[in-house]
Amino acid sequence: MLVAARDGSIHYRNPKAVSWLPDRPDLPGTFAEARFLAPFVGWPHELALIFDTGHALQFECAIRPADRSCAVLASLRCTPLREQGQEHVTGAVITVTEGARQEVVEEKLEVSKRLASLGKLATRVAHELNNPLDGILRYINLAMRVTTDQPHTKLTDYLTESRTGAIRMVQIIGELLEFSRTTDGEFGEMNINETVEQAIKSTTSDADANGIIVAADFHSQNMPHTRGSRLYQVCCNLIKNAVDAMPEGGRLSVTTGLVDGEVVIEVADTGSGLPDPVEKVFEPFFTTKEPGKGTGLGLAICKDYIDEMRGTITAEPGEQGGAVFTVRVPAGMCHAPNRLGTAPDETDTSDVPDPRR
Repeated sequence: MLVAARDGSIHYRNPKAVSWLPDRPDLPGTFAEARFLAPFVGWPHELALIFDTGHALQFECAIRPADRSCAVLASLRCTPLREQGQEHVTGAVITVTEGARQEVVEEKLEVSKRLASLGKLATRVAHELNNPLDGILRYINLAMRVTTDQPHTKLTDYLTESRTGAIRMVQIIGELLEFSRTTDGEFGEMNINETVEQAIKSTTSDADANGIIVAADFHSQNMPHTRGSRLYQVCCNLIKNAVDAMPEGGRLSVTTGLVDGEVVIEVADTGSGLPDPVEKVFEPFFTTKEPGKGTGLGLAICKDYIDEMRGTITAEPGEQGGAVFTVRVPAGMCHAPNRLGTAPDETDTSDVPDPRR
């Protein structure tokens, strides 16, 4: 265990830390040779979050203790320290817990490296395809306009199918760009309950068409405000997935609340349920929807967003069937910076679906 100040300087080490970790005056030096797994950004940033928000953070890193010949996977829990009777944070307590051995460490690091490479590749491919695909869509739309009043039934059918495929590609590329978080977007600041309301409204027509009853229950009106579109995008995706899971009708319940300093958002449906194991739903490109109906990126993006906000997103079966998704985010992290993918300029394609949805 170590105790550090806001600037990273170490004020106390217990005997285990003395024997286990390098004898350096600050956290960056002590953990200089450690290899952190995401979402760790750097000690200055992480310590600022602890001191400013008052919430605990947790990370994993590969580290070689002084008394070992091989690396281990260590869990670091960083907890704010307050003096008795004081509200402000005076220090950070870093508790280091030994985890798996070198084999597991190397496996996790290799997976992390492959995912990072995949993200970079997806970004390059998406950007390269965006412009020519935009041009294809424009020419297809123009051709469809020319043949509208002509008796070329098969030609019109061929163009319609081509246009459907091109729109599908726009959607996939948009979600890849969103997944790689290469561009920033703006979204007005609003109460989290308002954010959830806007997400519900965005799927009202689909819910009505499927005969779905939508119920919203806001347990607390004194909710934090959020800036940026991350939580909105997460809520939109969860609600849309719930609606898609109930094509024959059902009930959609959306609940919000503030529990122990955490914003809690729950989306429950009475739909088709979850796969086994449940964790698969958060894997990139995994989908239970029919071919052509989903890219399998939505929930992966949601988890990525929530992880970076130091929160959690879980899925479990509902008591009466269906699925329940629960998002928990520390209230102080609701102002996380917003990043969004962008779609090509779609002049003459006004009914192309928004790839950010």
